[in-house]
Amino acid sequence: MRPAAADDLTRMLATLARARRLMAAAGNPTQWGTVFPRRSTVEEDIRLGRAFLLVDDGEDGRERLLAQFALCEGRDPSYASIDGAWLDDDPYVAVHRLASSGLRPRSARTCLEWILGSHPNVRIDTHRNNHAMRHILAGLGFAFCGTILLPDHDEDPERLAFQRHDG
Repeated sequence: MRPAAADDLTRMLATLARARRLMAAAGNPTQWGTVFPRRSTVEEDIRLGRAFLLVDDGEDGRERLLAQFALCEGRDPSYASIDGAWLDDDPYVAVHRLASSGLRPRSARTCLEWILGSHPNVRIDTHRNNHAMRHILAGLGFAFCGTILLPDHDEDPERLAFQRHDG
């Protein structure tokens, strides 16, 4: 796991495009649609040091991007209002824009395990049709807390909200 750098942007955008195609093919065409996450958002994630990459060395010795995510510390405005209830109001980190390149199975899960290993209170959301992510979250012991509405997703803003707080 390492922080993303500006020269990773092209590979990161390709991974996100792949994730959008896979989500649409799996019956989840509206979670990210054709524009999310925006390039400007990914650039900001890199600039602010909240973009992380799971990488390895391929057979040719060149680094491969296996998965990526944004790890956002502090109160997340998207989580201010919930139809339901968070487990608590303790400080947390939010995970956003988690995507796998498809080069190694379980890469998204590996990212979440890494986050849980260093952050005892984690919040995350996903679309109700993202069955793969919901399966991963259930397997890692995340609790369903309710639904939130994303402010910048006019056509399909509802997301299922999850939290895991260890300790």
